[in-house]
Amino acid sequence: MKILAVNAGSSSLKFTLIELPSQKKLISGYFEKIGIGNSFYTIKINGQKLEREVDLKDHSIAVKYLIDELIGNNVISSLDEIDGVGHRIVHGADKYSESVLLNEEILEDIESFNDLAPLHNPANLVGVRAFMKNLPNTPMIGVFDTAFHQSMKEESYIYALPYEWYTKYGVRKYGFHGTSHRFINKTISEFMKRDDLKVISCHIGSGASLAAIDSGKVVDTSMGFTPTPGVVMGTRAGDFDVSILPYVMKKENKNIDEIMNDVNKKSGLLGISGISSDARDIAAAVEEGNERGILAYNIYTQKVANYIAMYNNLLDGADVICFTAGLGEMSRPFRKGIIEKISSLGVKLDSQRNEDVFGKFGKISTDDSKIPVYVVPTDEELMIALDTYDLIN
Repeated sequence: MKILAVNAGSSSLKFTLIELPSQKKLISGYFEKIGIGNSFYTIKINGQKLEREVDLKDHSIAVKYLIDELIGNNVISSLDEIDGVGHRIVHGADKYSESVLLNEEILEDIESFNDLAPLHNPANLVGVRAFMKNLPNTPMIGVFDTAFHQSMKEESYIYALPYEWYTKYGVRKYGFHGTSHRFINKTISEFMKRDDLKVISCHIGSGASLAAIDSGKVVDTSMGFTPTPGVVMGTRAGDFDVSILPYVMKKENKNIDEIMNDVNKKSGLLGISGISSDARDIAAAVEEGNERGILAYNIYTQKVANYIAMYNNLLDGADVICFTAGLGEMSRPFRKGIIEKISSLGVKLDSQRNEDVFGKFGKISTDDSKIPVYVVPTDEELMIALDTYDLIN
């Protein structure tokens, strides 16, 4: 069975065609600058990378090119061979706690959540409708970033704000990266042959969030109503005193949109260091002795360590800590800095293992570490495909 996993952005479209149940990835790629000029797409197949410049006026045209590439590269002989399309949907509010078969009624529902994810949900819907137009007889499945976190109890998702904000406007913690956290929990549980694990999942990339998971259920997560709060990120501030905002707005004569742009796009590692939002550049700056680079590194690793310690307490002792996403999978210095700051939990880093594990599954703690630590590469596309496979079978 061939399943297409899709992630549509406002001007982009990423895809992977996966054969199930073998989990073989047949072809993948992405379309960029859709509708804004100088558009192109990249295809990866059989170890080769092909790039083409084309005029992509909208997502529907991108889907047509995608279909042409699938047939032209003999991945499929007809559209009938695509058994289902799984779509990443960022926000399902508190209504959707699992993936669903999409129809017009559910799409209208998702559209009603646009205020909660104005940069993502409208783009996700454009992608769904483009595929519905080109593949009208193929089942479409919605896989929500927020779904996995819907197992949280009220004490974890209700803010200490006027309760009416929650009942009137849906102001609460929703959490994000749910598909990734679910994949990490599934992978480590299968590896350790336990379904009752207490897992601290650390998805730390340009965007970053942690999740405390008990027996497959999320107890708490670090992102909130939006992806802004929690740990420090590449360009996002994470947790901070919100009273800073009106203070700086008055000082610099900025409006709310301008100040939120600063918080989301000019803060984090970039804001502290003044160098870059990329962990590789920060690690290099640390090696060079750059003071603000060192400060950014120390703040980042401390914030992640603080959340791990808090979640260990919340879980009454974690069974395993998992690192994933860009930094988690490939930044040895950041993993080292975080683990050194949770030594009070009895966690010990194995320096050689940490050096050896880069972008692959592996243990990076010592054998006598009180809590084992693993790097678990995430695969959200596979998780989307698996959900799609399960729902259409």
